[in-house]
Amino acid sequence: MAKTRMNWEITKKSDVWPANYKTGMWAFTLHRVTGLALVFYILLHIIVISTSIHGAQTFNNVMDTLHSPFFLILDLGLVAAVLYHGLNGVRLLLFDAGIGVRNQAALFWVAMAVAVVGFIYAALKVLPLLAH
Repeated sequence: MAKTRMNWEITKKSDVWPANYKTGMWAFTLHRVTGLALVFYILLHIIVISTSIHGAQTFNNVMDTLHSPFFLILDLGLVAAVLYHGLNGVRLLLFDAGIGVRNQAALFWVAMAVAVVGFIYAALKVLPLLAH
C-alpha cells in the first residue's frame, strides 16, 4: 500500500499530470482532442446525410430531431471545437514559418480570446432558437 501511495505522489508531481501542464501542453492536448472530435463529427455527418437515400420523410424526421435543443447545444460544442482547432492550427502554421516562436503563450491566449468572441457570437445566434 505504501508503494502505491508513493507512486501516486510521484505521478501527481510529474509534468504529465494535467494539473501541472503549462500553456503549450494544454494547447497540444486540446488540439488533439478537438481534432478527434471533429473527425467523429464528420463521420456522424456522413451518416446523417446518408439517411436521404431512404427517402425525404426519413431525412426530414432526422432533421427535426437534429433541431432539438439538445443537438443545438451540441452544435455550440462543434463551433467551439472548430474555432479552437482552426485558430490553434493557424498559430502552429505561424510557428512553422518562424513567426511568434518566442511568444507562443501570448499567441495561444490571443487565439483563445478570438475563439471565445466567436463562440459568444455563435451562442447569441443559437440561444434564441432554443426558446422555440
